[in-house]
Amino acid sequence: MRQDHLARMRRGETLSWQQQILLTLRLSVPAILAQLSTIVMQYIDAAMVGQLGAGASAAIGLVSSSMWLFADVATAMVVGFTVQVAQRIGAGDEAEARNLMRQGLVVTLAVSVVMMALALAISGPLPRWLRGDPLIHADASSYFRIFALSLPLVQLGALSAGMLQSSGNMRTPSVLMVSMCAMDVVFNALLIFPGRTLLGVTVPGAGLGVTGAALGTLLARGIGSLILTWFLLCRSPMLRLRRGERLRFVPHQLRLAARLSLPVAAERGVMSSAQIVSMRIIAPLGTVSVAAHSFAITAEGLCYMPGYGIQSAAATLVGQSVGAGRKDLTHRLGWIITGLSMVIMTLSAAILYVTAPLILGIMTPDAEVVTLAASVLRIVIFVEPLFGASIVATGVFQGAGNTLPATLMDLLSMWGLRIPLAIPLVARYGLRGAWIAMTVELTFRGAIFLLRLAGRRWLPREQRGAQ
Repeated sequence: MRQDHLARMRRGETLSWQQQILLTLRLSVPAILAQLSTIVMQYIDAAMVGQLGAGASAAIGLVSSSMWLFADVATAMVVGFTVQVAQRIGAGDEAEARNLMRQGLVVTLAVSVVMMALALAISGPLPRWLRGDPLIHADASSYFRIFALSLPLVQLGALSAGMLQSSGNMRTPSVLMVSMCAMDVVFNALLIFPGRTLLGVTVPGAGLGVTGAALGTLLARGIGSLILTWFLLCRSPMLRLRRGERLRFVPHQLRLAARLSLPVAAERGVMSSAQIVSMRIIAPLGTVSVAAHSFAITAEGLCYMPGYGIQSAAATLVGQSVGAGRKDLTHRLGWIITGLSMVIMTLSAAILYVTAPLILGIMTPDAEVVTLAASVLRIVIFVEPLFGASIVATGVFQGAGNTLPATLMDLLSMWGLRIPLAIPLVARYGLRGAWIAMTVELTFRGAIFLLRLAGRRWLPREQRGAQ
């Protein structure tokens, strides 16, 4: 029978180095697989849209950074509740964890509705603000508008997945993520292309192009999010609804959720807004450069998306360790899981360096786009381990309830280094200049996050003297 090392940690039992590593892997592997399945979905999406031409890919790429901004800021409110849930579970107070879950459900959905209204309001003029080619404005606006309508579903899925992960259940969100990927592929195939005959079989199709790609993603996310929410509310051993337990709004918990979430929202806003400005710098280079940038970012996900899977495991692991008062483990577990991310991203970067032209060739038949995308992607490959360190260290800090410093470090890195570097480098080297700036910035960011992790100031005050 497999030992539950997470439960042993909550009970205060001693864990050997081997058991700590096994615990880290048990939480991380399902989340990594989920993120890899997301990358596969993005590759397939890009390949499907790529069949429509560079203009269609550029239309989606133009508004992608703006989509990240709205989605990331909306889902940042989840962090303030999931961190508290992990810490309450670590302390053995499951009833309070369930009430935190109910508060989070109401608050975060309200935030997502506000974000949806704002996104819908700017969907029309957004492509023009980003200096995109007028020929792709209509498709870009349509894609962004449909994305805006999906924000409450994105929020619901993020909250449900985050709550389950905080309880130590990494497997269910991972399985649902894989299922959403499969649904997205099916819906896209039916909605993007017109009806056609393949291998003698008539395949129906709506022929909606870029709009069909957005609708396919909305449907997949919607179904997946509703299933995740049902599992959270009805099946989760720790967090499912119980008779007699009612929603209670607890002011100090709501204040703490805001104190934890607002720096995360600011951090994600800093990152995404910098990406938007980067796209605005790149957009005048033309459709080929915008498409190549979009495809290269998608392909790069093979490296960095596993890091985001490990980040969620890090927040759970450190959060429950803090809640359980494990002064002997918290700092060490933060280093173990960050080191794991660097090893994995080193391996994935090596794979991507070799396979970049092949992967990009699957996404688009445009040889000029493939050549340019592969060349810029190979510029940044060598710093992916440091990128991974910054991603996972952020999860470690979140689990410890220390969210503001990461925001300040990202602000310094993105706006103090990447954007000022990108402007002259793009003017001189085109798209390659933007990726050179990215490489320098990711190196700096990884270094400062590792320095922060090496100290103990991110730990709760009572744990800083632990050895």
